Amino acid sequence: MTISQPLKTVLKSAISGLTMLALFSLNASAQTAHTNPWETTELGVLPTVANMTDGVWLKGELHVHSRHSKESSNNSIAKIIAFSKAVGIDYVCITDHDNHVNGDVAHNTWADPEFKSNDVLLLYGGEWTTTRGHGNVFSARPYDHQRLYDVRDQRDVVIGAVKKQLNIHLSANHPSGKDHFGYSYDIVNSIEVWNSAIWSKNANAIMIWDDMLSSGRKLTGRGGSDAHHGTPEGSEQPGKNTYQAKANYVGTPTTWVFATAKTSQAVVDALTNGRVSISSNPYAPRVEFYADINEDGKMDMMMGDNVKATGKPVKFMVQLSGKTVSDSTYTINIVKNGDPFGTYQAKGKQPVVEFTDTPALIGRTYYRVTVEGPSTPYPQVPLSEKLSGNMVGLSNPIFFNFDPNF
Repeated sequence: MTISQPLKTVLKSAISGLTMLALFSLNASAQTAHTNPWETTELGVLPTVANMTDGVWLKGELHVHSRHSKESSNNSIAKIIAFSKAVGIDYVCITDHDNHVNGDVAHNTWADPEFKSNDVLLLYGGEWTTTRGHGNVFSARPYDHQRLYDVRDQRDVVIGAVKKQLNIHLSANHPSGKDHFGYSYDIVNSIEVWNSAIWSKNANAIMIWDDMLSSGRKLTGRGGSDAHHGTPEGSEQPGKNTYQAKANYVGTPTTWVFATAKTSQAVVDALTNGRVSISSNPYAPRVEFYADINEDGKMDMMMGDNVKATGKPVKFMVQLSGKTVSDSTYTINIVKNGDPFGTYQAKGKQPVVEFTDTPALIGRTYYRVTVEGPSTPYPQVPLSEKLSGNMVGLSNPIFFNFDPNF
């Protein structure tokens, strides 16, 4: 039989199509299923939790300005240190604006003859003041702040490299609102979740903190008064901002650290590791947060610590230490992975609350605490009580399954 040319063309086209379909099917079957390289898996061995008994609670101020910040008034370094000693503050970082001295903090704040104390630990630092927001540096020893200032407009990867070379603790200041922190949170060690005595303005900072924690960034939450103005003494004249010293000054709020020793380096280390809580002022109760992970009746870890979950229930304990308001009830709110978990009431000389929960066996879980209740009087800064309202303090989180190499 003779096949016509048109039929030959049709058959050739059909055979070609079948061949292509076969090849496509073969290639499709040869492809492997998609694998997410970032999928959550079980972590290996995590670092051992640090000692919980050989340490000391120290309270301090991590954001305050002296006369070396141009807009500051009646606030010499000597005045800041003397006031801190008088209210029982253990450590202070005077964080003057570096742009006011073109980055030369070393020959201004640190070179001031008043920058010395036998009673109060003085950290070296400054407020990194840039067009993309502000951050504070905390260091136990002098460092080359000029280098950090010089790269303020560079890309984050450059800034991160310089920060690492300087071996400093970099913290994001007032992350929401005016002068918010506009850099990557991957280059910081902590975040200012409580700025000034005005607790109500920090809601967005707390939200950002929870976002960072929920995404695996183990960032310490800390406080800072951001006070610029002191009370006139001697021949000093009051100014338009003098009133602020009675409402917001050193210790509003107060940042507590559980340090291995009363040294500047131990303070910075504790801050980096997250063994930190914040109270409304130096006299307000300190929030402590612990966990018993093996059900032996002994607390094995505290806020800032990170362990592998076992799949079994964990018993948690919150306690308020220090001076509580007698015959008053405190409301203790537990936050789990950024969401409300439970609310408890406690009273007594040392209020205590316990609760139990089972952290996820695979994947991250964190718990943190906020405490509300009667305000604690701060006679030296009397108007701060009203500004802080019923906010007493907060803890840093207890972590489960957070990758230390994240």
